[in-house]
Amino acid sequence: MMRLQKFLSHAGVCSRRKGEEYIAEARVSVNGQIIKISGTKIDPEKDIVAVDGKEIRFSSVKENIYIALNKPEGYITSCFDKNGKIVLDLVDIKDRIYPVGRLDKDSTGLLLLTDDGELHNRLSHPSYNHEKEYIVTTFKPVSSSALKKMAAGVVIEGEKTRKARIKKISSCAFRIVLKQGRNRQIRKMVKKTGNKVKTLQRIRMGNLRLGSLEKGAWRYLTHSEIKSFQALK
Repeated sequence: MMRLQKFLSHAGVCSRRKGEEYIAEARVSVNGQIIKISGTKIDPEKDIVAVDGKEIRFSSVKENIYIALNKPEGYITSCFDKNGKIVLDLVDIKDRIYPVGRLDKDSTGLLLLTDDGELHNRLSHPSYNHEKEYIVTTFKPVSSSALKKMAAGVVIEGEKTRKARIKKISSCAFRIVLKQGRNRQIRKMVKKTGNKVKTLQRIRMGNLRLGSLEKGAWRYLTHSEIKSFQALK
């Protein structure tokens, strides 16, 4: 037996947390009956589960999918948005996958997409400490004191950001490594120094690097890259 939200996660429909939302929104049925209670247990081999009326097939031997995408500007890191372009529009595969973490609409760079719900939960949880590295350019020159201020942590919406590693690249560019992922965090940090972000590109997540992947292009992770992420579980 398996909890319903865990089944949705393992089947690659969504993360476990999102599955709980789907259940609360009465979007999930089991054997034709709408289920509204998270934690309901099902038999994956016998029960018929559907989301929005579409039957979900699950195999315990299914191999997960792991994709690296170089997100361009103008795309939303979401599985659905009726008013804009989403990152899934860029990945032409039939399998259902979803992005790990977020890059705001104006940012570019490395994004991991997968149907591995357990890995998604781990990497997306705010308490998890995997590193994310970015290259940032600003409209005005960024001073050494501003970099030190951001590295030490700045107060955003009443909460101080965690310490970061920052290295200056040029007068208007720097590299920053975070173990945190608050909403538009880097942009807000830069604004606190009296400056404004011009471009923001993520180049690394954990041991996964953007490399030479062209903007808008995607690739499957190598076996060694997958093993590296799976070791984080």
